Parts: sequence; C-alpha cells; structure tokens
Amino acid sequence: MNRQLIRSYILLVAVAIALFTVPVAFTLTDQLRGDTEASVLREAQTMAQLLGSGNAASCNALNQMAEAYHDDVELYTKGGDRTCAPDLPDAARDKALTTALEDGEATTDWGSRFIWGRHLVITVPAYQPTADGESGKGPVVGAVRIVYATSGMTTRLWNIWGFRAALAVLVLAAAAAIGAFAARRITAPLRELNAMASKFSDGDLTARSPVTGPPETQTLARTLNQGAERLDTLVASQRIFVADASHQLRTPLTALRLSLDNIADGVDDEFVREDVEQATAEVVRMSRLVNGLLVLARAEAKVTAAEPLLLADIIEERLDVWRPAADERGVTIALGGSNADGRLLVMASPGHLDQVLDNVLSNALEVSPDGGTITVRAESRGEEVLLSVLDQGPGMSDAEKSRAFDRFWRGQGLTGRTGSGLGLAVVKQLVTDDGGTVTLGDAPGGGLVVRISLRASPKSGG
Repeated sequence: MNRQLIRSYILLVAVAIALFTVPVAFTLTDQLRGDTEASVLREAQTMAQLLGSGNAASCNALNQMAEAYHDDVELYTKGGDRTCAPDLPDAARDKALTTALEDGEATTDWGSRFIWGRHLVITVPAYQPTADGESGKGPVVGAVRIVYATSGMTTRLWNIWGFRAALAVLVLAAAAAIGAFAARRITAPLRELNAMASKFSDGDLTARSPVTGPPETQTLARTLNQGAERLDTLVASQRIFVADASHQLRTPLTALRLSLDNIADGVDDEFVREDVEQATAEVVRMSRLVNGLLVLARAEAKVTAAEPLLLADIIEERLDVWRPAADERGVTIALGGSNADGRLLVMASPGHLDQVLDNVLSNALEVSPDGGTITVRAESRGEEVLLSVLDQGPGMSDAEKSRAFDRFWRGQGLTGRTGSGLGLAVVKQLVTDDGGTVTLGDAPGGGLVVRISLRASPKSGG
C-alpha cells in the first residue's frame, strides 16, 4: 500500500509539473525563435538599405556589418549598377533570391519543420532610394542574404529544457521523499492493526491496537479491540470450564475405578469378577476419552502462543518416559536420521509437542509387535523441520489413512486394546495450531510412518 500511495503522489506531482512547466518551456522556445528571427531580419534589412544606396560610404558600412557575420552574408545586385556587390545572373538565382529580386519579398528559411535546422537563412530585397531619399520605395536593385548558424540557439534550447528537466527531477525526488513520509504516517495505524492481528493469530489474546490515525482507522481499531476483549473473555471462560470439567469428570471416574477394584478383590465368583474387570476396562477407556476431549478442547482454545523450543530435548524427554512401557513388550524405541544435531529449534506452543509425541508413540506402541522397533527421526529442511515416527505394525490402508484423523475413529491394536479415537485428532489440531502439518504414509519394510512438519525457528542454529 505504501508503494501505491507513493506512486500516486509522484504521478500527481509529475502531471502538475507537465501542465505548468512544459507549456512555459514551449513558450520560451517560441520566444527564442521569434526574437532571433526578428533580430536577423533587422540586420538584413539594414544591410539591404545600405546596398540600395550604392554610395561609397554605404558600401563601407555594409562591408563592416558583413564582416561581423564571418562570411555568412551574401550580397547580390540586379543589373550590375551597384558597386557594393557583384551582379547575379538569372541562372544562378535560387527560389529565395528570385522572390527577392523579382517580387521584392523577403523569405525566411529555418532549414527544418521541427524547431529549426543547422542554419537560419533570411533573404531580403534591396530597394533603390527615391529622388527625395526615401528608402524602400524605389525599384529592387539587389538582395541581401544572411546565413545565421543556429548552434547558439540550440545550446540555449538545451539550457531551457535541461534546466526544467533537472528541476522536475529534483521536485519529483522531493515528492517521493515527502510521499514516502506521508504514506508511512497514513499507513502506520494499519501496520499497528496488522501487528495486533498477527499476535492474535499466534495465540496472544492480550494483543491490542492503539487507537490512532484518521477516524476510519480509529473506529476499526476500537471494533477490533472490543472483539479481542470479547474473545479473550470467552476463551478465559472456556479455560475455566475445561479446568472445572477436568476436575469434575476425573474425580468420579477415579472413585468408580477404585470401587470396582475393591469389588474385584472381595469377589470369589469368577463370573462376577469377569464382569467387574470388563466394567473396569470401560472406566479406563472412559478416563482416556475424557482426557482426550480435555486435551482437544485446550488445543482448540489456542491458549498459548508458539515460541522457539529445542526439539532434541523434547524428543529425549518423551522417549525416556515411553521406554519402560516399550521394554515390557520387548519393543525398542530408537533415534534415527539427523537427530544428533541438538540445535534444531522449532516454533511450537509449550506442551504441544509433548502431547503430540505421547499420542503418536502410544499409537505406535499399540500396533508394534513384540520385539519390534519404533524409530523417531528429525531433520532440517530449510524453513521446516520434519519429525517422523516409524513403526513395524500392520500399517493402514488408504481408506483407513483418510479417516485416521477423524474424531472417535479407532483402529485395532496388536495388544487387543482400542484407543479413545482422539489421539490423531489431537495431534492434527495441536500441529496445525502451531503452523505445521501432519500426514500418514507407509514405512519402508511395512508399518506406518507419521510425518510431522514443524516451522523452524529463525533462531535455529541447525
């Protein structure tokens, strides 16, 4: 927008310069041409009067004037009765001389239709004075031609146009500087609104825009600030609800599970024990479902902003948590790829990557066969960091992959347990909130690979 405003301002100034400067330059050019023509014509007419007189004093004065033009003056007589100039035969006459000697008319030739040529040629007739000494009334006795070089006029012409062109450039440069300053002042409120919107989209719900600038932007800033206040209030209410729901739902479920465990310990009937164990399993599944819903609610609330996090530390911490559970099954969790580079920084909200890795590793362990291997890789790809988790389970068909991120869609793990159906939905929501993407693919040699693309931090040294 700044560039458009500056271009518009410069264009307006350029039009103003063209409207006021160009006509003045043309007027000065015409004036220069007219003044030069009038001056040379006067000189030629004066010489013609001296030539018409024909006496010795006139001839002497005529020769002195002609010498001032450096041989650019031509003098001709008609009939050879003048002593100041030679006779000009009819065969040697051109059109301008014929017009002067026969018709008694002066001619002006600029040498070009465009401004002028290299020479201005003026030819005037010379009249014999009458008996009473009045010049210009007798017969035509000769002609005077002045060939005036226009190089000096051309230099002055370049001075006229060059000065105005240089002045126009200076004015346009000043206009560009003033336009840039004005554009920045005009768009400053818009930049502040954009900064607020960027912070808001990154999860900073406390961002507000100062109410400055023209009335229109002030009204817009007030509207956005009011909307931000309202949204912040709604998100705060949701946080309170999530916290309350977490406490209110987990507490009775925990109590119910403890009661079922106590019943199972005090019952000898095998059928009753089996029913209690089945009920306990459902309570456990319900607890996992509640936990998943609460995590998903927090993710959708976007309550935190992304910040640079050291990926290697998060990976190592989560693998240390999951290795004991993997060891019970004889499953190996290994690092692969370029994970040795511990300088990789990614943009993510605190806690998001932990939850993402927990869900992905939980699913991978669920489908991994005893003695299998789960491989975690991280590698830098320019402005992105690719985090991959590969397992050696049965994998997924294309139809299953297309539904895997749907809420409450569940696959069957090799351990015989089923998940809540929210794990990958939570993963996608958390990764998307941080500006990344997550996809599923086939792992080499069989199994599933979860590819998580994260934004690399500009501060990353990797």
